[in-house]
Amino acid sequence: MSSPLVLLPGDEIPSEYLPSTSSAPLRLGAGLRLLSQPHQPTTGNNSTSSPSHVLTATQAGILSTDNKRNAVSILSSPRRRYVPTANDLVIAQIHHSSPDYFHCMITPQAPHAVLGQLSFEGATKKTRPMLKQGDLVYARVLSVGLGAGAEVELACVNPATGRAEPGGLGPLNGGMVFDISTGMAARLMRASSSTGEQQEGVAGLVVLDELGKKLEKAGGFEIAIGRNGKVWVDCSNSGDVAVKATVAIGRCLTTIDEHDLNPADQKKLVSRVLRELKIEV
Repeated sequence: MSSPLVLLPGDEIPSEYLPSTSSAPLRLGAGLRLLSQPHQPTTGNNSTSSPSHVLTATQAGILSTDNKRNAVSILSSPRRRYVPTANDLVIAQIHHSSPDYFHCMITPQAPHAVLGQLSFEGATKKTRPMLKQGDLVYARVLSVGLGAGAEVELACVNPATGRAEPGGLGPLNGGMVFDISTGMAARLMRASSSTGEQQEGVAGLVVLDELGKKLEKAGGFEIAIGRNGKVWVDCSNSGDVAVKATVAIGRCLTTIDEHDLNPADQKKLVSRVLRELKIEV
């Protein structure tokens, strides 16, 4: 379309704005909810209409369509305050515990979310994680409830499989946490789910791929991205090199977030930060 489609929560997405590819399932990104599946065509003479999805927006923003991946999502304001949405991946901090739940902070402004003490892969009353105040977990938003005062429920396990899917849900040990905007978090999640060749086209980000190449000799790194504007980074190496590499990754991500650097400038930034911290690549 010639002009961007701006949406408010509850708006229905016109079918002409959706990808036209029918050979692969439609992939929904952040900010969208599927209300009905496509109608299966019949074999009668009256079957002339093509299948269509009925989607609505759950947050305000601009519709983003990726025809190659048959994906659609909403690009929200980069500084938008995070609003919990079912199936979001978040980094939460334990505030306190009760006999059945851990009470977690997702954002400073939001009420505490609850995380079942057995909502971990393989957890029993004897083997459940013994988390304390300040500990971090990588969790999925299981439900947000209805009405004012409804509790947000988290889980560190896929209810359908009983496993910590995807990407290692559960306690985050060691490492450092960096604050970024919710818009940057969404971009990083789209980029990290794509191959290196697709990253620039998908989210305008090549920083993760570039850092991965440059820090390979230093042992690489692990990263967990929370839709609530949190990024956890942990380097596989130990000692001073790991600390420097972790700080370098955080500096790169926050600088790109603040200045909206293009892919070429992102690569220059990575090289400059690693050089300033005297990290051999």
